[in-house]
Amino acid sequence: MRELRRLPMPDGPAVREVLPALRAALAGTGPALLPGAAGSDPAVLGQLGSAEDTTAVVVETSGSTGLAKQVMLSAEALRASANATHARLGGQGHWLLAMPAHHIAGIQVLIRALLANTEPGVLALAGGFRAQAFADAAERVLREPGRHYTALVPTQLVRLLDEGGAGLAALSRFDAVLLGGAATPSSLRARAEQHGVPVVTTYGMSETAGGCVYDQHPLAGVRIEVDSTTPDGSGAITIAGPMLAHGYRGEPEQTAQAFASGRFHTGDLGRLLPDGRLEVLGRADDMIVTGGVNVPPVLVERALAGVPGVREVCVLGVPNREWGAAVGAAVVPTGSEPDLEELRGAVREQVGKAAVPKQFVFVPELPLRGPGKPDREILRNLFTPSA
Repeated sequence: MRELRRLPMPDGPAVREVLPALRAALAGTGPALLPGAAGSDPAVLGQLGSAEDTTAVVVETSGSTGLAKQVMLSAEALRASANATHARLGGQGHWLLAMPAHHIAGIQVLIRALLANTEPGVLALAGGFRAQAFADAAERVLREPGRHYTALVPTQLVRLLDEGGAGLAALSRFDAVLLGGAATPSSLRARAEQHGVPVVTTYGMSETAGGCVYDQHPLAGVRIEVDSTTPDGSGAITIAGPMLAHGYRGEPEQTAQAFASGRFHTGDLGRLLPDGRLEVLGRADDMIVTGGVNVPPVLVERALAGVPGVREVCVLGVPNREWGAAVGAAVVPTGSEPDLEELRGAVREQVGKAAVPKQFVFVPELPLRGPGKPDREILRNLFTPSA
């Protein structure tokens, strides 16, 4: 039986000190690891069962879709994900870690660096994400020969674009900038590309060892299916491939349900486009049913994000006595508040009358949880129920 040990992940360059333990876990010569935030207790968490012996890393989910789970990933799954990423991006290279190392996106940056036999650059985040600090950390990576990569969440990209200067200049020198953790509005991507930032949008989760669909196309070995139940071809997304986790620690019933028939049932909705691309419509749990009409929040967010003066937006359902739920939009403006009629008009034209938000709140920034997802529970409390 294999020992499971919690591994605190220090902030900043000190995180490189955990690389030997991570390498040993992947090689099977050391205990399995459960990465934790800096300062967590480096305790032995027990022994893995015989059915779990292939586990190399256990990742705690952010709990954004319910109670947090402990996802068990084998070395083979982690390597498959990292190798498929390098194959899609054009080969191994030098990586900059710019997000917390105990989430799957951060862990994978470290694993990709290990497989490439390169030392990762690391951005300290304890004081918040700062453009100049990003530029300084990036410079140490960019001076190395070869290809250069980093991974960000949309909020980090927005801040670099807004501030410009050295941070944005450094970002544009990378060969690829993976962008995940939350939906990326097309307007944000277009803005980044105008500044020469080579954005690659990603879709995935801890259960798939990180991103497994890049720019809407599955990575090598990944098989996507959509159980379509609607005229527009949308339905539940399931994923198969060599990078799948083999279950949740201590949760056999949830494991059997989520990984039935060798596929991971994501809980997300999407549709396969005629050219094979996957369009993700968001969590099934987040679907807003208002007056009997299903409204995918991501479509409303896309419409609002394209309105001038909108920096970021999160759309969610607000309890409403008349409609069951009303569409609410939390908007981060770039300066003065955008015109409400222009916001409503964009949604009405692009998504439909039923999707027009009945409430808007303007906030200086979106509260985040986990690796960069908007905290919908905090935002929901900003709206007035039954308005």
